[in-house]
Amino acid sequence: MKTDTQAIHEWLKQHKISEVECLVPDMTGNARGKFIPAQQFLSMGDPKLPESIMIQTVTGEYSDEHWDFVEPTDADMILKPDLATLRVVPWAREPTAQIIHDCYKMNGERHPLSTRNVLRHILDLYAAEGLQPVVAPEVEFFLVAKNTDPDYELMPPKGRSGRRESARLSYSIDAVAEFEDFVEDMYDYADEQKLQVDTLIHENGAAQLEINFLHGDAMSMADQVFVFKRTVRETAHKHGMYATFMAKPMQREPGSAMHIHQSMLRVDTGENIFSEKDGTHTPAFLSYIAGLQRYTPELISLYAPNVNSYRRLAPEIAAPINLNWGMDNRTTAFRVPWGPPEATRVENRFPGADANPYLAIAATLASGYLGMKKGLTPTQPHQGTANEDDVEVARTLEEGLRNLHNTPELQDMIGDLFLRAYAAVKLDEFEEFNRVISSWEREHLLLQV
Repeated sequence: MKTDTQAIHEWLKQHKISEVECLVPDMTGNARGKFIPAQQFLSMGDPKLPESIMIQTVTGEYSDEHWDFVEPTDADMILKPDLATLRVVPWAREPTAQIIHDCYKMNGERHPLSTRNVLRHILDLYAAEGLQPVVAPEVEFFLVAKNTDPDYELMPPKGRSGRRESARLSYSIDAVAEFEDFVEDMYDYADEQKLQVDTLIHENGAAQLEINFLHGDAMSMADQVFVFKRTVRETAHKHGMYATFMAKPMQREPGSAMHIHQSMLRVDTGENIFSEKDGTHTPAFLSYIAGLQRYTPELISLYAPNVNSYRRLAPEIAAPINLNWGMDNRTTAFRVPWGPPEATRVENRFPGADANPYLAIAATLASGYLGMKKGLTPTQPHQGTANEDDVEVARTLEEGLRNLHNTPELQDMIGDLFLRAYAAVKLDEFEEFNRVISSWEREHLLLQV
């Protein structure tokens, strides 16, 4: 039987690959790694990277507590390629491959600061119960005109008509056609990388698009969202635009989300444990929803990981602000779409498009797991508009981070070292942001306080 190493070597030779991108998702969900000539990749053995790269802030800085989380020698991690993630890089000039790598300590243990390993541990807990989570992400993003000066506000790019969007154009076919060349190249790139993208729609914002993924294995879906974000940004560059996954990039436009649909199958039978044959919701399903309600306040900073994220989680802008659930109710945080029994699922509407997909999926699955293990009971399904109810989640990154260590069972599942490192990195980002004096403060406070 062929080993993964042999299969990778044969694939690289078959596709005449000249260079390999060795990728590792960092805390932000962006790609870190190395470019290695293919011949060297074939002969050198497992590559290495400093473990410090896993806990850099979004600005590339290090927390004051940095050395509490990594070895004082700034040790290396061992990277092991995952055959399932081997893909071409369709925008590269030379034949190039990309492979997502798993991170290990020198003693062979999974590295606790790897966000991919955080998700893998949660999936191992489900596997021990004979269960397989199935997820389907929906990812929103904006196309924006190139903006090289951060002091200027963003604006939509010009479409093929030569005009910028200004109206609300949800689900408009013609609005998508304004960016037809971008869309066609994006789909071509996705197809070359075997990304399981499904439908594309125009969202409510100006030049805001949404891609829905087909449902599938949780790790595979996280990998695909990771690759998809790179793909969209590269496609936009090709067409003289930027693509942004910021949660709230423009003041007068809605935010961008990464909604996560999730169901649960028995590994041995393929049965969806969330529904009886007659469509009745099972106790497991209700407890799963109760887990989402119970643990989201502690885990909100994994769904909303940046200072900008909380501009989206605000009243009256089509994002959840409390912990209600409901049947096909898009104003609730946890929506249960109508469908046949085998498709029974819940959609977590909290994660922003800026979330690390590995951490967002890990957080939602961990919440549901604990809800089922503890037999928690949810509230009654919400009727009417949930946005009229009180805010029940953090409104700033700092507040969300303060809740992160409130629950010992979550620390056991996600990892105490990882959560402490995550909080330190994100708190450092918050403090750096907080030092910036905004134009609003100068306008309204300069001469009036």
